[in-house]
Amino acid sequence: MQDIEAALGYRFADRALLEEALTHASAAGASRPSLERLEFLGDRVLGLGLAALLGEAHPDEGPGDLARRHARLASGATLAAIGRGIGLHRHIRIDRGFDRDSLPPSVIEDGCEALIGAVYHDGGHDAAMAVVTRFWGAMIGDRPPPDPKTALQEWAQARALPLPQYALVATDGPPHAPVLTVEARLEGLAPVRASAGSKRAAEQAAARDLLDIAAATGG
Repeated sequence: MQDIEAALGYRFADRALLEEALTHASAAGASRPSLERLEFLGDRVLGLGLAALLGEAHPDEGPGDLARRHARLASGATLAAIGRGIGLHRHIRIDRGFDRDSLPPSVIEDGCEALIGAVYHDGGHDAAMAVVTRFWGAMIGDRPPPDPKTALQEWAQARALPLPQYALVATDGPPHAPVLTVEARLEGLAPVRASAGSKRAAEQAAARDLLDIAAATGG
């Protein structure tokens, strides 16, 4: 636990909170609560902290760019990378059936958020914000990620694939509240469909789904 405290730059007054944040559900019991409640809290604390930092760092950006930045910084991939960076996978209490060196990223993500929740519970808002700033501060000024359609196009071009294709396949709902369904296709991936109130929004949603499929298949 001292290693985790040193990595966080925070010393717990109540060590039981740290123990709880490091206990996976598979190792929990009647006398040892799991990290799930602290993870729930930490998710909200992190979201608020990132929103505040982004708002201060990028006063001229609109909600769309800020939302894309926020989504990337709060993503599972970012949480897992930070968690592994502080050696969280070596300290989480888990069932013996798990291999510590190949823990699912979701376990590390949850543990990372649980630590933030534990710091908030133990030391309050300022202590939690200090931890968020410690690990996310250097990324706050990064270039905002592209929107899903642009990201998918860049993904395809990097692999010398034809550009994604989008087709409107259905229009439902009344004129004042239409629901448009778009099908997106990209060579090598199964086509996906997404619906939204506008063609552009449906295309973005479909592109996001294709990106998720690409990531899941190791692309």
